Amino acid sequence: MTKMKELSRTIGSNYFWYAFLLLTVFVYFFGLSIPLLGPDEPRYAQVAREMFTRGDLVTPTLGGYNWFEKPALLYWLEITAFSMFGVSEFAARAGSAVFGLGTIASMWLLGREYEKGAFARLMAMAVATSIGIIVFSRGASFDIILTFPMTAALVCFYFFDSRSRHASEDATKRRDLIVPLAGLYFFIGVSLLAKGLVGVVFPAAIVAFYYLLSRRLPSKQFIVSIFWGTVLSAAVAATWYLPMYLRHGWSFVDEFFIQHHFQRFTSNKYQHPQPFHFFFWVLPLMTIPWLPFLAASGVTGIKKILNRGGSSQFSPLVPFAFAWMTVPLVFFSFSGSKLPGYILPSVPPAIVLAVFSLRRFASRGPSYNVTVWALGLATYLVIIGVIIFALPGFAENDSVKSLIAAADGQGYSRSRVLGLHTVSHNAEFYASGRLVRDVGGRQRNFASADEIRAQIEAAGGDPVLVLVPPKFATELSANASLKALPISENGELRIIAVSLK
Repeated sequence: MTKMKELSRTIGSNYFWYAFLLLTVFVYFFGLSIPLLGPDEPRYAQVAREMFTRGDLVTPTLGGYNWFEKPALLYWLEITAFSMFGVSEFAARAGSAVFGLGTIASMWLLGREYEKGAFARLMAMAVATSIGIIVFSRGASFDIILTFPMTAALVCFYFFDSRSRHASEDATKRRDLIVPLAGLYFFIGVSLLAKGLVGVVFPAAIVAFYYLLSRRLPSKQFIVSIFWGTVLSAAVAATWYLPMYLRHGWSFVDEFFIQHHFQRFTSNKYQHPQPFHFFFWVLPLMTIPWLPFLAASGVTGIKKILNRGGSSQFSPLVPFAFAWMTVPLVFFSFSGSKLPGYILPSVPPAIVLAVFSLRRFASRGPSYNVTVWALGLATYLVIIGVIIFALPGFAENDSVKSLIAAADGQGYSRSRVLGLHTVSHNAEFYASGRLVRDVGGRQRNFASADEIRAQIEAAGGDPVLVLVPPKFATELSANASLKALPISENGELRIIAVSLK
């Protein structure tokens, strides 16, 4: 017991806290140089590379064709990192890691506003070690890019709401509330740059739902702030939206807003169907290892909200976190297109709810406090182990980086890259400028060896590289007019040099 008390005291010391912060930064940046994974990371990194190469901060392109799926914030972060570190996987992901750390810092500030000391540190530790935040902070994708500014915006609102309760009679304190209000609207503008309209829809709906749960109306100061705050948010967002509209007009509005906002939500146009309840189990999984504490807090928190939501004795943080978690959860559950990362903005408030149970558990005694922090540190050790021992093998099979490198090493560095019975979005980054596209700019999916032969003939007879699933590779060698030379394979795809006989 004495050793447990000593360990508990050590955990509460500033030295331990600073060491944990350094470990967190290390974990979030460790191993970011593995090959880009999945269909999205390579495409987003390639869009940023094309903008970086052209010196253009406005128009996203992929393979030279306009690419209006997402706003520019992720690309700007990647371009900044490319200019600092060169074009690489690490640079493509560095901005996401920074935004992950920004999310943690925001939640630490939220914890300090609620209760200084151990609670704030517990909040930051739990958010930092939650699987959802760790995983998406390591990817060159838009989910953490939205989550940080939206988290920062809502933390600013909580600052305003918490402090305004004590400022009603003090004009000086009311003026001080301008700063968190300005932060709210500034970060809403950044959220619009991160992922479009949800950057304003979610904060607005969350704040409205919070006031409803709290059974009170917003203050006059907050209502007035909506007018000047909307101008501030629009000014921040206009840094990209305005030049995009001036340059591309209706084509930008149609593709970005109508197709990639409204049609993505109302239909399965982009081929990501999932059942309605999909996010109701994805969100809890993202809170691992704190899922049991979230479950313990859930029932108790809902009861408090329903029974005591209007009481002045009741902490506003519980209904606020509940509103914050629920709005994205319900909104995306009705979406026709669902991907796990969509629900990431709900992870920080879910952790808020879990931390109330965590604190009760840790306060039982020194051994319980040590157990909580040991669980967080163990999560980091598991993540480091996965990055070292498991992730490289997975990346090898998922990425075409090694296949393209092997082919380039045999003298095919200028050869066009074609896909037979497949489209490799991963090749967007690793075979940049060498892919064959249709008239709309999409990669062409060749359906037969004869189509490969026709493409070679149309291009003057130069050999090409073909990415093909192994089960279809014999189509090339069986074609009497083609010479097929297998070069490498990663388990998912084989790369073959193909020329005319």
